[in-house]
Amino acid sequence: MIVITGSAGFIGSGLVSKFNAEGITDLILVDDFSSKEKLPNHATKKNIEKIDRTNFMEWFKKNKHLVNYVIHIGARTDTTEKDITILNELNLNYTKDIWNICSENKIPLIYASSAATYGLGEFGYNDDETKIPFLKPLNLYGESKNNFDIWALEQKQTPPNWYGLKFFNVYGPNEYHKNRMASVIFHSFHQISKTGKVKLFKSHNPDYPNGGQLRDFVYVKDVINVIWFLYSNQIKSGIYNLGSGKARTFLDLAKATFNALNIYPDIEFIDTPVDIRDKYQYFTEANMSKLINAGYNKSFTSLEEGVNDYVTNYLRDTTYL
Repeated sequence: MIVITGSAGFIGSGLVSKFNAEGITDLILVDDFSSKEKLPNHATKKNIEKIDRTNFMEWFKKNKHLVNYVIHIGARTDTTEKDITILNELNLNYTKDIWNICSENKIPLIYASSAATYGLGEFGYNDDETKIPFLKPLNLYGESKNNFDIWALEQKQTPPNWYGLKFFNVYGPNEYHKNRMASVIFHSFHQISKTGKVKLFKSHNPDYPNGGQLRDFVYVKDVINVIWFLYSNQIKSGIYNLGSGKARTFLDLAKATFNALNIYPDIEFIDTPVDIRDKYQYFTEANMSKLINAGYNKSFTSLEEGVNDYVTNYLRDTTYL
């Protein structure tokens, strides 16, 4: 059996679809399934059992001998979360418990880290594991993810194969439930639909024009393809970036959304809130050479192609992956 945590969420539910499409249904789905907003993400997925995340650890300890693989995508992903207790419980200690059971029982593990660990990018965006202890995340969420990465690298007992994935700015279908934490593409589509225009933050950095702030936007289908590759192959264990490898501007993103809707761009710039200006990232770009050198050879979807697919085939009709 294969365990997928966060299976009612954005990336996790898309991953379940991928496994189902590959003919694999012996899945244990783990999440908080009480949310009605998440119901379309998992209602029709094929699986053996759905387990609430609060009951999973007890189940795992009893059924560890039946588990062949764990893909741990579930986490507290709100980057504005101020309660370190919640983040330590869900992002740090919960993942440690999964790691330990996998290590003791020789179960391969993939877990979700985050590009939020890189902070302002003082040490670049290279997934060099020797630099991880020196990274300076900008929020408690990033700290919780980096703290686990540091802990994992210190462990002498590990799963037989393990991969920590630093997700960059993931967008795509099945994020409908994320509200304010959904991608900028998601919010841009709905702004255009309601008002005919998009609002973007002004730049408060003289090195970047308004809308010229850069992010590595990666389509969720590419993320799923990478996870499938790691599940299907045994490459060197460790922590890997997972972005597109190409930074693009928010202006590019907005224009791609307008183009997908066949609407002439109307973009308004608004002040970045004062309370986040000193923690605002003006540039992120994943160095993807480590994964590519390990054998991953699929090309990543361009921003224009990804936005067009997302808008045309999912957002317009609220279709789920």
